Amino acid sequence: MKADYEFLVVEQRPSGLAVCTLNRPQSLNAFNTKMALEITDFFTKAGIEDSGVRAIVLTGAGDRAFCVGADLKERDNMSEDAWSKQHVIFENMFESLLFNPIPVIAAVNGMAYGGGGEFIASCDFAYAARRAKIAQSEVKLAIFPGGGGTQILPRAMGPKRASEFILTGEAIDADTALAWGLVNRVVDDADVVAAAVRTGEIICANGPLAIRQAKKSMRQGYDMDIHTGLVFEREAYHRLIDSEDRREGIAAFNQKRRPVFKGR
Repeated sequence: MKADYEFLVVEQRPSGLAVCTLNRPQSLNAFNTKMALEITDFFTKAGIEDSGVRAIVLTGAGDRAFCVGADLKERDNMSEDAWSKQHVIFENMFESLLFNPIPVIAAVNGMAYGGGGEFIASCDFAYAARRAKIAQSEVKLAIFPGGGGTQILPRAMGPKRASEFILTGEAIDADTALAWGLVNRVVDDADVVAAAVRTGEIICANGPLAIRQAKKSMRQGYDMDIHTGLVFEREAYHRLIDSEDRREGIAAFNQKRRPVFKGR
């Protein structure tokens, strides 16, 4: 999958891993309307089965910020109608991450405020640099997280921690984000992208159909009762039985070699 973007840098590796870098470092990687459209375009295309993408690492350019949310300079003196229309674009952008059928890993290399925090929440999991600071700071501007934060964060952090996080708008450090369940691992600043890439490469080496079905089963099952979730899981599992990849995986195990998965 090839695409030229103004505010994204996309590197697709032979393994199927794509590293997507938010590229507005002069604005601390704040997203404007065009960047949001580019993000939606990339994640939508990457999620198509024949895109060749098996996992994505999302990070920010520079060494200061992952993403500080929406570009407030673009929003200065914006009419209510224009604000609402722009926010629909932002909603679609977050959903292109949240509902993507392939795994998305955030490599939080610096500040993640407002919508930057919601990018983390929308990814499947996240690694954070020790210098990272994360905040849902929208209430300080008389708005609130509208990119899924009020729904995803209570599920990820628990309702009481999410309430403190969202209602104060105060930043937390990487160690607190780890303790609260927002990130999976804290690593040295210089190593955060490499750590996420290593994990992404591991995922890419696994059966791509199995990865998609496992992610779908987890995401859908989370909002189901356990019995309905088990029915969904079993249906998803049985879809893999008649696949080339399943046969290849078993054959490779018995022949003591690495499997070659084709996503079929």
